[in-house]
Amino acid sequence: MYSCPSYDLLYVCKPCRIGCESCVDNSPCLSPYNWAFRTSLLVISMFCVVLTIVLAWNIYRYRKLKVIKVASPIFLCITLLGCAIMYSEIAAIFPILNVYSCVATKWTRHMGFCITYSALLLKTWRVSLTYRVKSAHKLKLTDKQLLQWLFPILFIMGIYLGSWTISSPPEAIYIEDWFNLKFRQCDYNWWDHSLAIGEFLFLLWGIRVCYNVRNAESFFNEAKHISWAICSITCVNVIMVMIHLVILPNADPDVKYLFGFIRTQLTTTITISFIFGPKFYRVVKGQGDTWDNRARARGVTASFSLNGVGLVHEETTDLFQENEELKEEVQKLAAQLEFMRIAHVEMNNRHLKSKYGSFFKQSNTTQSPVIKSIYMKFDSTDSPGSRICPAAELISERV
Repeated sequence: MYSCPSYDLLYVCKPCRIGCESCVDNSPCLSPYNWAFRTSLLVISMFCVVLTIVLAWNIYRYRKLKVIKVASPIFLCITLLGCAIMYSEIAAIFPILNVYSCVATKWTRHMGFCITYSALLLKTWRVSLTYRVKSAHKLKLTDKQLLQWLFPILFIMGIYLGSWTISSPPEAIYIEDWFNLKFRQCDYNWWDHSLAIGEFLFLLWGIRVCYNVRNAESFFNEAKHISWAICSITCVNVIMVMIHLVILPNADPDVKYLFGFIRTQLTTTITISFIFGPKFYRVVKGQGDTWDNRARARGVTASFSLNGVGLVHEETTDLFQENEELKEEVQKLAAQLEFMRIAHVEMNNRHLKSKYGSFFKQSNTTQSPVIKSIYMKFDSTDSPGSRICPAAELISERV
């Protein structure tokens, strides 16, 4: 009797491709990775890390030059440390993602951001406090005092990231690209959303601080350069979030890797260019140890250069700068004394034309030419370095 071959001999079931839960043919289910392209971007990022190390070494090498010294070398090195950590995010997202690479991504991105921009904004906040001081009392915020504010900020960020890692570490989940192929991406939950909102509010506070110092003048204009860096990272982050969530949410892994590289370059590299470019430009031209004469011409006083971005360490007392501050205060006091002296002379002088009421109740139209000239001289003392009278010059030169 003839028997039919068994089903197992006629049909053979082949396994599905890797990553496919079910399949009808040999079509792939996972999105391919262009490793040559990703490696080239990784090499560029690691080269940027090496450049930050070289910049930090040069900051230490030229730390005694005025252009570096007044910008607080320790905070410049802290800023470069944060930039190097942010560059390392490209290495964290380079391989096929898993829970360990996702944890490394979160730490490098957020801790690098916190280190870099906390250091920059604390320096700008110091300028803001100094710029708003109207009294003769000299407000000093040293680098050690600013570090006492910086370390708690970093400690809070470390506690948050550590709690996140221990309690609910981010995992790599499968998502589909525009070809319906799957690839791994780190998931986003309320830990990410809370931290993103906090960083955005931090940047908004930074923009407000930068707005407060928009008219502040300082040697080498570092406050203005920091303002440009803060505004640029805010705009870049908003644009990249829109691209990632709204415009191209289903991009393939290589495109998302490219977006991560572009975001890192547009934030970190531009920040380094704004903060360190002008400084090393002056060093290369041989002007790193000379004061910015244009800042002096715009009216940057000695006291402001000490209290703002141009803060010189308290451990080294600069007698010339202290003398300049005393001369400024004496000139202001001499101007007020001369104003009051001439005012009382006119009030009690019977040879002058009588006025209606007391001197301070007179209107501008009833004042004599002498008083009007004194008003003009008193108003002109607002500009730095202005001379009120020979007596004021004599008093100020003796300080």
